[in-house]
Amino acid sequence: MPDRHDEHEDERHTLAFETTAIHAGQDPDPAFGAVAVPIYQTSTYAQEAVGKHRGYDYARTGNPTRTALQTAIAALEGGHGALCFASGMAAQATFFYLLRPGDHVVLGNDVYGGTYRLIARVLAGWGVAFDAVDLGDPDALAAALRDTTRVVWVETPSNPLLKIVDIRRVADAAHAAGAWCVVDNTFASPYLQRPIELGADVVVHSTTKYLGGHSDVVGGALVTTDPELHERLAFLQNSAGAVPGPFDAFLVLRGLKTLAVRMEAHCRNAEAVAAMLAAHPKVARVHYPGLPSHPGHEIAARQMRRFGGMVSFECDTEERALEVCRRTRLFFLAESLGGVESLIEHPGRMTHASVAGSPLEVPPTLVRLSVGIEHPDDLALDLRQALDGA
Repeated sequence: MPDRHDEHEDERHTLAFETTAIHAGQDPDPAFGAVAVPIYQTSTYAQEAVGKHRGYDYARTGNPTRTALQTAIAALEGGHGALCFASGMAAQATFFYLLRPGDHVVLGNDVYGGTYRLIARVLAGWGVAFDAVDLGDPDALAAALRDTTRVVWVETPSNPLLKIVDIRRVADAAHAAGAWCVVDNTFASPYLQRPIELGADVVVHSTTKYLGGHSDVVGGALVTTDPELHERLAFLQNSAGAVPGPFDAFLVLRGLKTLAVRMEAHCRNAEAVAAMLAAHPKVARVHYPGLPSHPGHEIAARQMRRFGGMVSFECDTEERALEVCRRTRLFFLAESLGGVESLIEHPGRMTHASVAGSPLEVPPTLVRLSVGIEHPDDLALDLRQALDGA
């Protein structure tokens, strides 16, 4: 018979990431024992009596498939709770409903073009002020903070230049100013980086990317640390209604199960591709935090498990960059990232066209790669032939 110590050993054991990704919020269905979380494809729920239901009354407010996904993402990020949305931008927009005219946002000077567009062309019209600064420079951040600053918005690694931000330092500065530190963790995923452990208040994801992982779904998520903030955002999620359908939630939930093994493959391949690019005579510069020459390498090594699957590089001319994008065969020319297949794009003309002419404008010579999980030798050969022929 086990002693009292053995009896409670399982309760104290913290499950590993890989196990959590498969089990958090995903117990077998109580009705029939289904191992995969069912797709609850319903818009409404029968109630036992007026005002008495079984936890769900209307699908905009809640859906069991979505609940399972939210539980899983919160567990993987180490947050109090998670809320899922129809897209990453829907998640961001819902968060920004917390702001009021006169509030101020500080964001990094290298962020996703859609984030900048939302802040600069939508929120600014409502009276929200903002500054885009180099968050790697403590003095620049300190100079940008105001009494009215409510949010410091961080991307690390950033999109598309793969800049690295010290999350703990920025979170401390934000809190000292009375602001939230929000980290877009899309590029890293919770497998590689857990911003909440480093002081972040909110984590944002485009679940379209690595969490879904198969280029077949669009979604977003917010992960919170504070129960009160979570309730405020849950109210906004229901009120604004930009929620994912149950099939979308199911697809992301399925993607989470293989996140750890996929991220290991993405990182392995990106490291090989970055090394090849760094040695190629037609590549002027490689942006990858896994390279010791990257200015954020040491910070990335400290706050990330590995260095991610995104690589950017610069050619000597825009014409050559465009030609490389045209010539690849395994790297599909497409926007988005984080899927099992490799993608190539020209940020200046594609994902970041919205920041042209702004302080966030990216070099026209830049090429961005989302390195998939194909064999690394094949990917390196594809890029080499594209560069050699460009």
